Amino acid sequence: MGELTLHDARNGARTGTVPLPGQGTVTYLTARQERGHELWFAYTDHVTPAVVLHYDAVTGRLRPWPGGSPATAPAEGVRVTQEVLRSRDGTEVRLFVMSPTGRPDTPRPTVVTGYGGFGASMTPGFTPQAVPWVRAGGVYAVACVRGGGEEGEEWHRAGRREHKHNTFDDFDAAADHLLRAGWAAPGRLGVLGSSNGGLLAAAALTRRPETYAAVVCAAPLLDMVRYELSGMGASWRDEYGSAADPAQFARLLSYSPYHQVREGARYPAVLLAVFDGDTRVDPAHARKMCAALQWAGTGDGPVVLRTERGVGHGTRGASRSARLYADVMAFLAHHLGLLLPEDG
Repeated sequence: MGELTLHDARNGARTGTVPLPGQGTVTYLTARQERGHELWFAYTDHVTPAVVLHYDAVTGRLRPWPGGSPATAPAEGVRVTQEVLRSRDGTEVRLFVMSPTGRPDTPRPTVVTGYGGFGASMTPGFTPQAVPWVRAGGVYAVACVRGGGEEGEEWHRAGRREHKHNTFDDFDAAADHLLRAGWAAPGRLGVLGSSNGGLLAAAALTRRPETYAAVVCAAPLLDMVRYELSGMGASWRDEYGSAADPAQFARLLSYSPYHQVREGARYPAVLLAVFDGDTRVDPAHARKMCAALQWAGTGDGPVVLRTERGVGHGTRGASRSARLYADVMAFLAHHLGLLLPEDG
């Protein structure tokens, strides 16, 4: 989370803080070239689209820039809390929870997501797919697991290569916390992840399939034994290790979701979304995983492959993103029991 502190220009002593609108992310600090008492910066959080704010150190006033209300107000009906839980080895892990009331008043259909790789931080940022989910009565949670950069470079290193198991342990602990604290209930917990987060979601699926009612993986990395041979895989050896090394091969095989699919297991409903122009993560990862799950599983839920033509791994038009998340969240709503407004 972002924080802005005020300091005395003469001696650097801290004199106060800038009152931010919530638990959000601050970027692009700008001040006048000449000396002054004004500051401009960008701000966003899980329920607030990015907005430029202006702070006046003389009056202590913080407001959108230019004056008046921001173009888009924070989403109503969504409360955000930060939970702290303990992973398997006792490490504290942070979890952002978006809910209708800000407390676990009753178990609700819950989606948990994360990333946990390459030092990328799951900092608070506007999450458009979460807002209608929570307004319909659900819970949407973001786990800041090891492998990311939320707590610095050591946090990243604690979830890469030979320490990758920490990433998965942290996510398991987040799911357990949501169930134990009463945010979610068995049979109403789902997982959503994309790219490296798709690896995280699929690892959760294969490690503990009984924990989840639905899992969605978009552009996922799933065959960790052969990931180096397609897409940009060869450039990720520093993050995951290489199958060419016997010891690293054993570690990769031990958690590779594609290789952990077990015949006869009762897997939950699974949606695998791929993009045929993806040159970063080969769509073959998801296609193979889909075939393996359809062959092996004995659960009642479907295993679905959603293929989108003419787009790549990440950036896409707003209309395409809206259609993707409409399908994803509708899939989760159906299998987690979230009643949409038109369902009554």
